[in-house]
Amino acid sequence: MRSPVALGALVCVAMMAGQAARAGEVEVLHWWTSGGEAKAASALKATMQQKGHTWKDFAVAGGGGDSAMTVLKSRVVSGNAPAAAQIKGPSLQEWAKEGVLANMDDVAKAEKWDESLPKVVSDIMKYKGNYIAAPVNVHRVNWLWANPEVFKKAGAKVPTTWDEFFVAAEALKKAGVVPIAHGGQNWQDFTTFEAVALGVGGTDFYKKALVQLDPASLSSPTMEKVLTTFKKVKDYTDKNAPGRDWNLATAMVIKGEAGMQIMGDWAKGEFLAAGKTPGKDFVCAAAPGTSKAFTFNIDSFALFKLKNEANVKAQKDLAVAIMSPEFQELFNLNKGSIPVRLNMKMDKFDDCAKTSSADFVATAKSGALVPSIAHGMAVPSAAEGAIKDAVSQFWNSDKMSAKDAMAKIATAAKTR
Repeated sequence: MRSPVALGALVCVAMMAGQAARAGEVEVLHWWTSGGEAKAASALKATMQQKGHTWKDFAVAGGGGDSAMTVLKSRVVSGNAPAAAQIKGPSLQEWAKEGVLANMDDVAKAEKWDESLPKVVSDIMKYKGNYIAAPVNVHRVNWLWANPEVFKKAGAKVPTTWDEFFVAAEALKKAGVVPIAHGGQNWQDFTTFEAVALGVGGTDFYKKALVQLDPASLSSPTMEKVLTTFKKVKDYTDKNAPGRDWNLATAMVIKGEAGMQIMGDWAKGEFLAAGKTPGKDFVCAAAPGTSKAFTFNIDSFALFKLKNEANVKAQKDLAVAIMSPEFQELFNLNKGSIPVRLNMKMDKFDDCAKTSSADFVATAKSGALVPSIAHGMAVPSAAEGAIKDAVSQFWNSDKMSAKDAMAKIATAAKTR
């Protein structure tokens, strides 16, 4: 006869052995290295460790650039794929076509992902109807950030239309401040361009021209008006804009050197880091003419096919953790973005995030939730790069007409 204590010890050992046998390793390629992001990554790591799994960072110098993708490709080709990698938008489909991503439908069904995500988002996370990736967050791109004190001194009001924008810009200019803080890099030019396209052309035009790359829409009078309005914005930037990083442009608004900036909600992090309060020290408003629409940029993890059963279990636990309400809240409070789940409580979030979340839910219902082409969510990367170059050429040229730019953009849209 064994004593109850000895029996208890044996059961304990057996349970631990069972857990150890099930425990796997998750190797994750990500570039969450800045303060808030690193904190969120640590939380995900801790969640996995609580389940007995080992977390391994797949670090590649240079963040989310080409070098990371090159190393990832070589790993996948050699049959040594990580569990997950930070990949987004149409690039997910490109990887899925290669047959290297895992089917996550069992996790998605058990966790009710279809009910928790807008269809436009879940479609991006699927390939041929099967989930192959898990979304982490939503960044709203079509924001206008403004310094209310600067506006008050200039006797201007925060614009809600492009006509109002130019009236406000003129007043700010007369008051001796830079009306619009801008960083002359092609993705920043394009962030402004897509906000103008959405505000001037509306959601249907935006979808046809910048998501479907419809040749008729790209060559339409509406596109000419978009380009003319876009170029007019440049008149209200300063001569030091070329090459300026986005966060330095945000700093101009924070310091009162500029009145406003068109930028995604990562700009909010700069205001908060400077100790500023939303609604009091800075205004977050939808870019002119876009209050009923929402351009999204979503971070997601592609989940690769693995051979080791314990690692497959760990990978599925990772997918569950990423989409859990607890992680969605924690990560997005740190990142400045909002949860991608529709049924989230937002009481811990600031006013800008609450507005963003309400608009995310409303536009998911109305059909005005659209992918950002500037941030790699709408079209294949080759076409996106070519269109970005054409738009920046127009922005930087004194001689190119809107009609010339339309022809260049239409040609660029055919790039494959």
